[in-house]
Amino acid sequence: MQLWTLEGPERLTFGPVTSLDVRIVAGRLAVLASEGPPTLEVTELDSASPLMVTYDPDTGELSVAFKDLTWDGLLGWLRPDRRRTVATLTMPRQCAVNAGVVSASAVVAGFENTTQVKGVSGGIVLDGVSGAVHANTVSGDVESRSMEGDLAFNSVSGDLTVADGTPRRLRANSMSGRITADLQLRPTGRVSLTTVSGDILVRLPEDVEADVTIRSTSGRLVSTFDKLSDKSGPGAKSLSGRLGGGMASLSATTVSGEVALLKGENA
Repeated sequence: MQLWTLEGPERLTFGPVTSLDVRIVAGRLAVLASEGPPTLEVTELDSASPLMVTYDPDTGELSVAFKDLTWDGLLGWLRPDRRRTVATLTMPRQCAVNAGVVSASAVVAGFENTTQVKGVSGGIVLDGVSGAVHANTVSGDVESRSMEGDLAFNSVSGDLTVADGTPRRLRANSMSGRITADLQLRPTGRVSLTTVSGDILVRLPEDVEADVTIRSTSGRLVSTFDKLSDKSGPGAKSLSGRLGGGMASLSATTVSGEVALLKGENA
């Protein structure tokens, strides 16, 4: 086991890395897939406590974190803290990534294995990440670009934006956050979007083939797809139907938020 205690800017290079666990408080974090050797570059570190780096060359496990910032307790970290870190990690595409931030912004790009991100109030960008992705925030927003694979998103008030997504599975749950998704559905794609008071906006290609249901208890429902039937009843609003030949599925449900299903551009 190799150990480094960082108290200022530093650049480190590692042997093969199979899994990464990185947790910071404030600042900026970039975790990027690369064909080169695994590296950590810290360009700014303003903290009374050191940043701990551990690497096990036998297992390929790498950890970069403040000692008292645990993964399980990250979402409960609400107290003010001046620790600021600006760091970039370049890792192999097949590396499993666990990344956590409190108020820092984070970019995770290009990975093809399992990716898990947690944030409190910092914004998170997932760029070209495939495989199984889990994103959990309190109030921080999450943006996913060129999504493939599976994405599970949970937040209290954070927004989710999916741009140019081709998911196998997309499951998003938020209390008051807004969900916006521009999707190209695979034949077996499954999408489930749920909020309490947050609005949901989905764009699908005009020639999409999917079974669709959008619901709200008291919010407005809008659709530019003519083939959806109004199946509203007392205390609940619903539009549903089969677009094209079906196969893929989309459901979007709110309690008081608005749901809009719009036609986008064909692939």
